[in-house]
Amino acid sequence: MTPTFDMMAKPVGAQCNLNCVYCYYLEKEKLYPGEPSFWMMNEKVLESFIAQVIYSCREPVIQFAWHGGEPTLRGLDFFKNVVRLQKKHGGGRRVENSLQTNGTLLTDEWCSFFSDNRFLIGISLDGPEHCHDHYRMTRHGAGSFARCMKGLELLVKHKTEFNTLTVINDYNSKYPEAVYRFLKQIGSRYIQFLPVVEWINTGAGPRELSKLPPESGKTAEVTDWTVDPVDYGNFLITVFKEWVRKDVGDYFVITFESILANWMRVPPSVCIFAETCGHAGVVEHNGDVYSCDHYVFPTHRLGNILEDSVQTLMGSPFQEQFGRNKWDKLPGFCRRCSYLDLCNGECPKNRIAITPEGEAGLNYLCRGLKNFFGYSEPYFDFMANELKHQRPPSNVRQWTRNR
Repeated sequence: MTPTFDMMAKPVGAQCNLNCVYCYYLEKEKLYPGEPSFWMMNEKVLESFIAQVIYSCREPVIQFAWHGGEPTLRGLDFFKNVVRLQKKHGGGRRVENSLQTNGTLLTDEWCSFFSDNRFLIGISLDGPEHCHDHYRMTRHGAGSFARCMKGLELLVKHKTEFNTLTVINDYNSKYPEAVYRFLKQIGSRYIQFLPVVEWINTGAGPRELSKLPPESGKTAEVTDWTVDPVDYGNFLITVFKEWVRKDVGDYFVITFESILANWMRVPPSVCIFAETCGHAGVVEHNGDVYSCDHYVFPTHRLGNILEDSVQTLMGSPFQEQFGRNKWDKLPGFCRRCSYLDLCNGECPKNRIAITPEGEAGLNYLCRGLKNFFGYSEPYFDFMANELKHQRPPSNVRQWTRNR
Protein backbone atom coordinates (compact mmCIF):
# COMPACT_ATOMS: atom_id res chain seq x y z
CA MET A 1 0.00 0.00 0.00
CA THR A 2 1.23 3.52 -0.81
CA PRO A 3 2.26 5.24 2.43
CA THR A 4 0.43 8.40 3.47
CA PHE A 5 2.88 11.23 3.90
CA ASP A 6 3.37 14.99 3.80
CA MET A 7 6.42 16.68 2.37
CA MET A 8 8.00 20.00 3.30
CA ALA A 9 9.91 21.49 0.37
CA LYS A 10 13.00 23.69 0.76
CA PRO A 11 13.32 25.61 -2.56
CA VAL A 12 16.41 27.51 -1.35
CA GLY A 13 17.66 25.05 1.23
CA ALA A 14 18.86 26.82 4.36
CA GLN A 15 19.36 30.23 2.74
CA CYS A 16 17.76 33.11 4.63
CA ASN A 17 18.00 36.89 4.67
CA LEU A 18 17.79 36.87 8.48
CA ASN A 19 20.20 35.50 11.05
CA CYS A 20 17.92 34.40 13.90
CA VAL A 21 20.04 33.33 16.86
CA TYR A 22 18.01 30.21 17.64
CA CYS A 23 17.53 28.97 14.06
CA TYR A 24 18.19 25.23 13.78
CA TYR A 25 18.28 25.24 9.99
CA LEU A 26 20.82 27.90 8.98
CA GLU A 27 23.77 25.62 9.62
CA LYS A 28 22.37 22.97 7.24
CA GLU A 29 24.30 24.90 4.58
CA LYS A 30 27.26 22.83 5.77
CA LEU A 31 25.63 19.75 4.23
CA TYR A 32 25.92 21.36 0.80
CA PRO A 33 29.27 23.15 0.52
CA GLY A 34 29.55 25.52 -2.39
CA GLU A 35 28.22 28.79 -3.68
CA PRO A 36 24.76 29.88 -2.47
CA SER A 37 23.72 30.16 -6.12
CA PHE A 38 23.73 26.35 -6.21
CA TRP A 39 21.22 26.13 -3.34
CA MET A 40 18.27 26.71 -5.63
CA MET A 41 15.69 24.09 -6.56
CA ASN A 42 15.86 23.74 -10.33
CA GLU A 43 13.12 22.98 -12.84
CA LYS A 44 13.92 19.27 -13.03
CA VAL A 45 13.75 18.73 -9.27
CA LEU A 46 10.66 20.91 -8.95
CA GLU A 47 8.62 19.15 -11.62
CA SER A 48 9.68 15.72 -10.41
CA PHE A 49 8.68 16.63 -6.86
CA ILE A 50 5.30 18.05 -7.83
CA ALA A 51 4.44 15.16 -10.14
CA GLN A 52 5.46 12.51 -7.62
CA VAL A 53 3.47 14.06 -4.78
CA ILE A 54 0.36 14.45 -6.93
CA TYR A 55 0.47 10.95 -8.42
CA SER A 56 1.12 9.28 -5.06
CA CYS A 57 -1.49 11.23 -3.07
CA ARG A 58 -4.63 9.27 -2.17
CA GLU A 59 -6.27 12.16 -0.32
CA PRO A 60 -8.99 14.32 -1.95
CA VAL A 61 -6.88 17.46 -1.42
CA ILE A 62 -3.18 17.55 -2.39
CA GLN A 63 -1.12 19.76 -0.13
CA PHE A 64 2.26 21.35 -0.68
CA ALA A 65 4.27 23.11 2.04
CA TRP A 66 7.12 25.48 1.13
CA HIS A 67 9.67 26.26 3.83
CA GLY A 68 13.25 27.35 4.29
CA GLY A 69 15.42 29.10 5.11
CA GLU A 70 13.34 31.85 3.54
CA PRO A 71 11.48 30.41 0.53
CA THR A 72 10.65 33.78 -1.04
CA LEU A 73 14.36 34.14 -1.85
CA ARG A 74 13.66 31.76 -4.73
CA GLY A 75 11.67 34.49 -6.43
CA LEU A 76 8.08 34.98 -7.51
CA ASP A 77 8.60 33.42 -10.95
CA PHE A 78 9.51 30.13 -9.26
CA PHE A 79 6.18 30.00 -7.45
CA LYS A 80 4.27 31.01 -10.56
CA ASN A 81 5.91 27.95 -12.11
CA VAL A 82 4.84 25.90 -9.09
CA VAL A 83 1.19 26.74 -9.80
CA ARG A 84 1.64 26.01 -13.52
CA LEU A 85 3.16 22.59 -12.85
CA GLN A 86 0.50 21.72 -10.30
CA LYS A 87 -2.17 22.43 -12.91
CA LYS A 88 -0.22 20.48 -15.51
CA HIS A 89 -0.03 17.33 -13.38
CA GLY A 90 -3.09 17.83 -11.17
CA GLY A 91 -5.71 16.57 -13.60
CA GLY A 92 -8.27 18.94 -12.14
CA ARG A 93 -7.73 17.74 -8.58
CA ARG A 94 -7.75 20.25 -5.74
CA VAL A 95 -4.26 21.46 -4.79
CA GLU A 96 -3.44 23.68 -1.81
CA ASN A 97 -0.21 25.48 -0.97
CA SER A 98 1.17 26.81 2.30
CA LEU A 99 4.33 28.87 2.66
CA GLN A 100 6.23 29.76 5.82
CA THR A 101 7.99 33.12 5.72
CA ASN A 102 9.60 35.70 7.97
CA GLY A 103 7.55 38.29 6.08
CA THR A 104 10.35 40.79 5.57
CA LEU A 105 10.56 40.39 1.78
CA LEU A 106 6.85 40.52 1.01
CA THR A 107 5.59 43.07 -1.52
CA ASP A 108 2.24 43.94 -3.06
CA GLU A 109 3.11 41.69 -5.99
CA TRP A 110 3.89 38.72 -3.73
CA CYS A 111 0.72 39.15 -1.65
CA SER A 112 -1.48 39.62 -4.71
CA PHE A 113 -0.12 36.35 -6.10
CA PHE A 114 -0.71 34.55 -2.79
CA SER A 115 -4.27 35.85 -2.63
CA ASP A 116 -5.09 35.03 -6.26
CA ASN A 117 -3.75 31.48 -5.86
CA ARG A 118 -5.09 30.89 -2.34
CA PHE A 119 -1.77 30.28 -0.64
CA LEU A 120 -1.96 29.95 3.14
CA ILE A 121 0.89 32.02 4.56
CA GLY A 122 2.55 31.23 7.86
CA ILE A 123 4.27 34.25 9.42
CA SER A 124 7.11 33.65 11.86
CA LEU A 125 6.41 36.17 14.61
CA ASP A 126 7.59 35.85 18.21
CA GLY A 127 5.28 38.38 19.84
CA PRO A 128 5.55 42.14 20.43
CA GLU A 129 8.64 43.98 19.28
CA HIS A 130 10.85 43.38 22.31
CA CYS A 131 10.08 39.64 22.16
CA HIS A 132 10.44 39.30 18.40
CA ASP A 133 13.65 41.31 18.06
CA HIS A 134 15.39 39.58 20.95
CA TYR A 135 16.51 36.75 18.64
CA ARG A 136 15.02 37.40 15.18
CA MET A 137 17.71 39.63 13.68
CA THR A 138 18.94 40.67 10.26
CA ARG A 139 22.38 39.73 8.95
CA HIS A 140 23.57 43.13 10.26
CA GLY A 141 22.28 42.54 13.79
CA ALA A 142 19.20 44.77 13.57
CA GLY A 143 15.72 43.72 14.65
CA SER A 144 13.33 42.43 11.99
CA PHE A 145 10.02 43.30 13.68
CA ALA A 146 9.17 46.43 11.70
CA ARG A 147 9.80 44.76 8.34
CA CYS A 148 7.84 41.67 9.38
CA MET A 149 4.86 43.80 10.41
CA LYS A 150 5.00 45.65 7.10
CA GLY A 151 4.77 42.31 5.32
CA LEU A 152 1.83 41.32 7.51
CA GLU A 153 0.04 44.55 6.65
CA LEU A 154 0.40 43.71 2.96
CA LEU A 155 -1.08 40.24 3.53
CA VAL A 156 -4.07 41.81 5.27
CA LYS A 157 -4.41 44.43 2.53
CA HIS A 158 -4.65 41.71 -0.12
CA LYS A 159 -6.93 39.54 2.03
CA THR A 160 -4.40 36.70 2.06
CA GLU A 161 -5.12 34.00 4.62
CA PHE A 162 -2.38 33.75 7.23
CA ASN A 163 -1.53 32.13 10.54
CA THR A 164 1.38 32.61 12.92
CA LEU A 165 4.25 30.47 14.16
CA THR A 166 5.80 31.67 17.43
CA VAL A 167 9.04 30.17 18.71
CA ILE A 168 8.94 30.02 22.50
CA ASN A 169 12.40 30.60 23.90
CA ASP A 170 14.08 31.54 27.17
CA TYR A 171 13.08 35.20 26.71
CA ASN A 172 9.53 35.46 25.38
CA SER A 173 8.41 32.56 27.59
CA LYS A 174 8.44 35.13 30.40
CA TYR A 175 5.75 37.19 28.64
CA PRO A 176 2.87 34.79 27.88
CA GLU A 177 0.03 37.30 28.17
CA ALA A 178 1.82 39.90 26.06
CA VAL A 179 2.66 37.34 23.36
CA TYR A 180 -0.81 35.84 23.17
CA ARG A 181 -2.70 39.13 23.22
CA PHE A 182 -0.40 40.58 20.58
CA LEU A 183 -1.05 37.65 18.25
CA LYS A 184 -4.79 38.09 18.71
CA GLN A 185 -4.49 41.83 18.19
CA ILE A 186 -2.85 41.42 14.77
CA GLY A 187 -5.64 39.08 13.66
CA SER A 188 -3.99 35.67 13.95
CA ARG A 189 -6.78 33.17 14.54
CA TYR A 190 -4.58 30.09 14.12
CA ILE A 191 -1.66 30.23 16.53
CA GLN A 192 1.16 27.73 16.73
CA PHE A 193 3.72 27.72 19.54
CA LEU A 194 7.03 25.98 18.88
CA PRO A 195 9.20 25.50 21.99
CA VAL A 196 12.89 25.78 21.18
CA VAL A 197 15.00 22.92 22.55
CA GLU A 198 18.45 22.77 21.02
CA TRP A 199 21.22 20.39 21.98
CA ILE A 200 24.58 21.64 20.80
CA ASN A 201 28.06 20.18 20.48
CA THR A 202 30.29 23.02 21.67
CA GLY A 203 33.34 21.25 20.27
CA ALA A 204 32.06 21.00 16.69
CA GLY A 205 34.49 22.05 13.99
CA PRO A 206 33.74 24.78 11.43
CA ARG A 207 32.47 22.26 8.87
CA GLU A 208 30.51 20.12 11.34
CA LEU A 209 26.88 20.48 12.37
CA SER A 210 26.82 21.75 15.94
CA LYS A 211 23.17 20.91 16.65
CA LEU A 212 22.70 17.23 17.32
CA PRO A 213 19.97 14.58 17.31
CA PRO A 214 19.35 12.99 20.73
CA GLU A 215 20.88 9.65 19.69
CA SER A 216 24.16 11.17 18.50
CA GLY A 217 26.11 9.82 21.48
CA LYS A 218 28.25 12.97 21.56
CA THR A 219 28.74 15.21 24.57
CA ALA A 220 26.43 18.20 24.26
CA GLU A 221 24.55 20.82 26.25
CA VAL A 222 21.38 22.83 25.78
CA THR A 223 21.73 26.29 24.28
CA ASP A 224 21.20 29.50 26.23
CA TRP A 225 18.07 30.27 24.22
CA THR A 226 16.43 26.92 24.95
CA VAL A 227 13.20 27.45 26.87
CA ASP A 228 13.19 26.36 30.51
CA PRO A 229 10.72 23.45 30.95
CA VAL A 230 8.91 25.06 33.90
CA ASP A 231 8.73 28.41 32.10
CA TYR A 232 7.23 26.65 29.09
CA GLY A 233 4.61 24.99 31.26
CA ASN A 234 3.77 28.31 32.90
CA PHE A 235 3.57 29.96 29.47
CA LEU A 236 1.01 27.38 28.32
CA ILE A 237 -0.98 27.65 31.56
CA THR A 238 -1.19 31.45 31.39
CA VAL A 239 -2.28 31.44 27.74
CA PHE A 240 -4.71 28.60 28.40
CA LYS A 241 -6.39 30.52 31.22
CA GLU A 242 -7.29 33.32 28.85
CA TRP A 243 -8.16 30.96 26.01
CA VAL A 244 -10.73 28.94 27.97
CA ARG A 245 -12.30 32.06 29.45
CA LYS A 246 -12.60 34.08 26.25
CA ASP A 247 -11.38 32.48 23.06
CA VAL A 248 -12.32 28.82 22.51
CA GLY A 249 -14.04 28.62 19.14
CA ASP A 250 -12.73 32.01 18.00
CA TYR A 251 -8.96 31.52 18.26
CA PHE A 252 -7.31 28.17 17.61
CA VAL A 253 -4.14 27.46 19.56
CA ILE A 254 -2.77 24.39 17.81
CA THR A 255 -1.17 22.94 20.97
CA PHE A 256 -4.49 23.03 22.81
CA GLU A 257 -6.49 21.78 19.84
CA SER A 258 -4.14 18.79 19.45
CA ILE A 259 -4.33 17.87 23.12
CA LEU A 260 -8.13 18.05 22.97
CA ALA A 261 -7.99 15.71 19.97
CA ASN A 262 -5.96 13.22 22.01
CA TRP A 263 -8.50 13.57 24.81
CA MET A 264 -11.17 12.60 22.28
CA ARG A 265 -9.00 9.70 20.97
CA VAL A 266 -8.83 11.15 17.46
CA PRO A 267 -5.59 11.89 15.57
CA PRO A 268 -4.08 15.25 16.58
CA SER A 269 -3.30 17.88 13.94
CA VAL A 270 0.42 17.97 14.77
CA CYS A 271 2.77 15.00 14.85
CA ILE A 272 4.50 15.89 18.12
CA PHE A 273 1.50 14.67 20.14
CA ALA A 274 0.81 11.57 18.00
CA GLU A 275 1.82 8.05 19.07
CA THR A 276 4.12 7.61 16.09
CA CYS A 277 5.60 9.88 13.44
CA GLY A 278 7.61 9.55 10.23
CA HIS A 279 4.89 10.81 7.89
CA ALA A 280 6.29 14.34 7.42
CA GLY A 281 9.43 14.33 5.32
CA VAL A 282 11.60 17.07 3.88
CA VAL A 283 12.84 17.49 0.32
CA GLU A 284 15.87 19.74 0.00
CA HIS A 285 16.67 22.04 -2.92
CA ASN A 286 18.54 19.28 -4.82
CA GLY A 287 15.94 16.57 -4.27
CA ASP A 288 17.47 14.94 -1.19
CA VAL A 289 14.81 13.57 1.17
CA TYR A 290 15.19 13.48 4.95
CA SER A 291 13.12 11.86 7.68
CA CYS A 292 11.86 15.11 9.22
CA ASP A 293 12.51 18.85 9.27
CA HIS A 294 14.22 18.41 12.65
CA TYR A 295 16.24 15.42 11.44
CA VAL A 296 18.06 16.86 8.46
CA PHE A 297 21.26 15.00 9.30
CA PRO A 298 23.40 12.72 7.10
CA THR A 299 22.20 9.76 9.18
CA HIS A 300 18.59 10.49 8.21
CA ARG A 301 19.00 11.12 4.48
CA LEU A 302 16.64 8.68 2.77
CA GLY A 303 17.74 9.25 -0.82
CA ASN A 304 16.98 11.57 -3.71
CA ILE A 305 13.75 11.96 -5.69
CA LEU A 306 15.66 11.93 -8.99
CA GLU A 307 16.82 8.40 -8.16
CA ASP A 308 13.88 6.96 -6.20
CA SER A 309 10.27 8.04 -5.87
CA VAL A 310 9.07 10.02 -2.87
CA GLN A 311 6.67 7.24 -1.93
CA THR A 312 9.47 4.65 -2.06
CA LEU A 313 11.69 6.78 0.18
CA MET A 314 8.95 7.65 2.66
CA GLY A 315 7.84 4.01 2.74
CA SER A 316 11.35 2.62 3.26
CA PRO A 317 12.06 0.30 6.21
CA PHE A 318 14.38 2.93 7.69
CA GLN A 319 11.67 5.60 7.66
CA GLU A 320 9.04 3.23 8.99
CA GLN A 321 11.33 2.33 11.88
CA PHE A 322 12.07 6.00 12.46
CA GLY A 323 8.33 6.60 12.89
CA ARG A 324 7.84 3.60 15.20
CA ASN A 325 10.78 4.64 17.37
CA LYS A 326 8.71 7.48 18.77
CA TRP A 327 6.66 4.91 20.66
CA ASP A 328 9.08 2.02 20.88
CA LYS A 329 11.84 4.04 22.57
CA LEU A 330 9.71 5.66 25.24
CA PRO A 331 11.34 5.14 28.65
CA GLY A 332 9.46 3.26 31.34
CA PHE A 333 8.97 6.52 33.26
CA CYS A 334 6.85 7.82 30.37
CA ARG A 335 4.91 4.58 29.91
CA ARG A 336 3.79 4.76 33.56
CA CYS A 337 2.75 8.42 33.28
CA SER A 338 -0.96 9.21 33.62
CA TYR A 339 -0.61 11.83 30.86
CA LEU A 340 0.96 9.52 28.29
CA ASP A 341 -2.17 9.48 26.11
CA LEU A 342 -2.03 13.28 25.86
CA CYS A 343 1.70 13.73 25.34
CA ASN A 344 2.99 10.51 23.73
CA GLY A 345 6.47 11.64 24.67
CA GLU A 346 6.13 14.87 22.59
CA CYS A 347 8.75 15.32 19.84
CA PRO A 348 11.58 12.74 19.75
CA LYS A 349 14.14 15.46 18.99
CA ASN A 350 13.47 16.89 22.48
CA ARG A 351 14.16 13.61 24.30
CA ILE A 352 17.54 14.62 25.68
CA ALA A 353 16.84 14.34 29.41
CA ILE A 354 17.32 11.47 31.87
CA THR A 355 14.48 9.93 33.89
CA PRO A 356 14.65 9.81 37.73
CA GLU A 357 15.63 6.15 37.35
CA GLY A 358 18.58 7.10 35.13
CA GLU A 359 17.07 5.96 31.82
CA ALA A 360 17.78 8.03 28.72
CA GLY A 361 15.05 9.35 26.41
CA LEU A 362 12.98 11.61 28.66
CA ASN A 363 11.57 14.68 26.96
CA TYR A 364 13.36 17.83 28.09
CA LEU A 365 10.00 19.63 28.45
CA CYS A 366 8.43 16.90 30.60
CA ARG A 367 8.19 18.82 33.85
CA GLY A 368 6.52 21.82 32.25
CA LEU A 369 4.13 19.69 30.20
CA LYS A 370 3.08 17.78 33.32
CA ASN A 371 2.36 21.04 35.10
CA PHE A 372 0.22 22.15 32.20
CA PHE A 373 -1.66 18.85 31.93
CA GLY A 374 -2.36 18.93 35.67
CA TYR A 375 -3.82 22.41 35.48
CA SER A 376 -5.80 21.97 32.25
CA GLU A 377 -7.25 18.50 32.93
CA PRO A 378 -10.74 19.56 34.18
CA TYR A 379 -11.17 21.99 31.28
CA PHE A 380 -10.24 19.46 28.62
CA ASP A 381 -12.50 16.94 30.33
CA PHE A 382 -15.39 19.40 30.12
CA MET A 383 -14.74 20.24 26.45
CA ALA A 384 -14.42 16.56 25.52
CA ASN A 385 -17.74 15.84 27.21
CA GLU A 386 -19.39 18.67 25.29
CA LEU A 387 -18.11 17.28 22.01
CA LYS A 388 -19.27 13.77 22.88
CA HIS A 389 -22.78 15.18 23.35
CA GLN A 390 -22.55 17.17 20.11
CA ARG A 391 -22.33 20.49 21.90
CA PRO A 392 -19.73 23.17 21.12
CA PRO A 393 -16.55 23.05 23.21
CA SER A 394 -16.79 26.85 23.41
CA ASN A 395 -19.31 26.26 26.22
CA VAL A 396 -16.22 25.96 28.40
CA ARG A 397 -16.01 29.76 28.37
CA GLN A 398 -19.14 30.21 30.43
CA TRP A 399 -18.35 27.14 32.55
CA THR A 400 -14.93 28.61 33.33
CA ARG A 401 -16.34 31.99 34.28
CA ASN A 402 -18.81 30.27 36.61
CA ARG A 403 -16.08 28.34 38.43
